[in-house]
Amino acid sequence: MTGRESWQSYYAKTGARPPRATLLFALDRFDAEPAPAGRPRFAVDLGSGNGRDTVEILRRDWRVLAIDAEAAALEGLRARPDLPPGAGLETQCAPFAAATWPACDLVNASFALPLTPPATFPAVWARIVAALEPGGRFAGQLYGPRDSWFGDPTITFHDRAEVDALVRPFVVEHWREEEDDSTTPRGRPKHWHIFHIVARRR
Repeated sequence: MTGRESWQSYYAKTGARPPRATLLFALDRFDAEPAPAGRPRFAVDLGSGNGRDTVEILRRDWRVLAIDAEAAALEGLRARPDLPPGAGLETQCAPFAAATWPACDLVNASFALPLTPPATFPAVWARIVAALEPGGRFAGQLYGPRDSWFGDPTITFHDRAEVDALVRPFVVEHWREEEDDSTTPRGRPKHWHIFHIVARRR
């Protein structure tokens, strides 16, 4: 199976699933706050895949820049029949370390940031922090050291102290540490060690 076929299979299995709980938590927090005057809110969806989160953000009348390293993902996103009419969607095909994005209200990174290699993760995280406006939010996941993928040199892991240091510029609004044995979307058994985070930029 080629890499493209593998990713297409992944998108077929996950694209129709509901938005991530961390994203919904962040969007509900925004909905409870006054909207910015004269403009729609703007989100960057890192690792958008074929849009399970992107569509929900657009549905709430946001503009979205969807970034993914896989062209097939963005092709699938743009072809979704449930994209809201006139959606304010832009896409960018690039790995996170090479991607660029402007100031924003939300950076959503559902299960995407751990796939940033350790050598480039600090720069990507710094870009996220710098891009978020005061009051903006990060929503996403980080992997902990008891995850069964620990030791893979292409994946970044953080222990609790390291995660605490990363979120220091934020007020943490939602935090859940999860350990669970289940399967990946491709059907492989896995032990997960995950930090689920929603944090508001100070």
